[in-house]
Amino acid sequence: MYRKHYQPEPQIPLDEFYMAFGGRLSRANRWVKLADMIPWDEVEKRYAEQFKSPVGNPAYPVRVAFGALIIKEKLKITDEETVEQIRENPYLQYFIGYKAYSDKQPFNSSTMVYFRVRLSADILKEINALIVERAEREKQEAEKNREQDSHKQGNDKSNDPPQNSGTMLLDATCIPEDIRYPHDVTILDEARQKTEKIIDTMFEKSKHSGNKPRTYRKKARKEFLRFIKNKKRNTKDFRKALKQQAQYVARNLRTIERMSKETGLCMLSRKQYRDLLVISEVVRQQREMLENNTRSIPGKLMSIWKPYVRSIARGKAKAMYEYGPKISVSLVDGYARVDRLSWDNYNEVEDLQRVVQEYFDRYGYYPEIVCGDKIYRSRDNLTFCKKNGIRLSGPKLGRPYIDPKKKRELARIEQTDERMRIPIEGKFGEGKRCYTLDRLYTKLKETSETSIMMSFIVMNLGRFGRDRARALLFVFLHLLQQIYWLFRKKFSWADENGLRGHFRSLHPATVKTA
Repeated sequence: MYRKHYQPEPQIPLDEFYMAFGGRLSRANRWVKLADMIPWDEVEKRYAEQFKSPVGNPAYPVRVAFGALIIKEKLKITDEETVEQIRENPYLQYFIGYKAYSDKQPFNSSTMVYFRVRLSADILKEINALIVERAEREKQEAEKNREQDSHKQGNDKSNDPPQNSGTMLLDATCIPEDIRYPHDVTILDEARQKTEKIIDTMFEKSKHSGNKPRTYRKKARKEFLRFIKNKKRNTKDFRKALKQQAQYVARNLRTIERMSKETGLCMLSRKQYRDLLVISEVVRQQREMLENNTRSIPGKLMSIWKPYVRSIARGKAKAMYEYGPKISVSLVDGYARVDRLSWDNYNEVEDLQRVVQEYFDRYGYYPEIVCGDKIYRSRDNLTFCKKNGIRLSGPKLGRPYIDPKKKRELARIEQTDERMRIPIEGKFGEGKRCYTLDRLYTKLKETSETSIMMSFIVMNLGRFGRDRARALLFVFLHLLQQIYWLFRKKFSWADENGLRGHFRSLHPATVKTA
């Protein structure tokens, strides 16, 4: 069950947060500023919807769950270190909604897994949209106030149809999972070892009086080591080792099936039963590839531990394939949105029209420019953009121009478009260097998706904070400008009345010189 913890004003006043030794929290602290950027009441509405039952132990408040995930992502630390940092730091306790400093452990580190499961990728996508909308709303209000102060607002054009405005950047990337390199023989050796443990478990718990079924584990291990340590392996050796290990695993599966008819599979743990299903599919796929003399198959499993991981063809310099989810991201005014997250490989060219239409639904007009890779320049996308008055970056289709002036102009436009794409590449670099997008260490499919979405939420919060600081700087500069014009107006009045020369004559430097 879940109990709502917040009234319309969820955040307690900063001065009322109790600290030992009479201390006070500073309003300039980054965690105090960050707590003010998040719409906690809206986040709680999304979080409370998944608790349907009115009975049971109350869940942790959303401020604790969501705040702990932000702390972990922003500091790039483990779950255990996150709990310790919250216990030691009063600013972090204020950030997650505490009313007073406490030296007790806020929750167990294993509870972080439940936080990531409950805050799914779909919920975090909505929360990210709320944060971006709030940032855009504050930015528009600040611009409107600056226009009113400077008296530069033009005629009211609200009745005119909105024109295309803004620039949207599109790109896709792969987030690598923390798995061992998926070598076929190595995967079969791991499957063989797991099936041997399952046989041992079933034999011990069934209390058979006869001999344990043969598994040939020592012989199979020697054959695997002989192949894996050989530095000069050819295709014949690879197929031989692959066939041998597949036969051993298939033999173990037949033994398990025969034993299950007598005792059943109820004695296996949940993890062992799951591994048994995955291993059966691995053997089927490997045998099919051996029969067809190929190394690829649709839906090929890359890991027994994480069977949902697929190979993503990227064609990068360091590796042709990456193993993890693929995401499509759109960037508008520095704020990123994850438009698609898939564990299977896909062509990102399919996302352009849907993402541009979502842009229209949010703002009421289409973007003026859409910048992306050359892969986005399909005929369907070009037709769609031309129909809606959108310029899609990249070279034109068809034969190149003969006129050298047009060639130079086209080259200049392409160079400008490539420069415009730099921010989205920098956003990926920020996520992979400063946050946890470089490698996913979570152990479940749902928690991996949550970790990805949290990285983009923290990056958008950082951008939100920089925009607020920039807005304060503009206010300060505007104040200085008003003071400057005020003094200039006074000196102009003195000059009109012939008093400027009198003021100069009274200056100490003028008197001393005279």
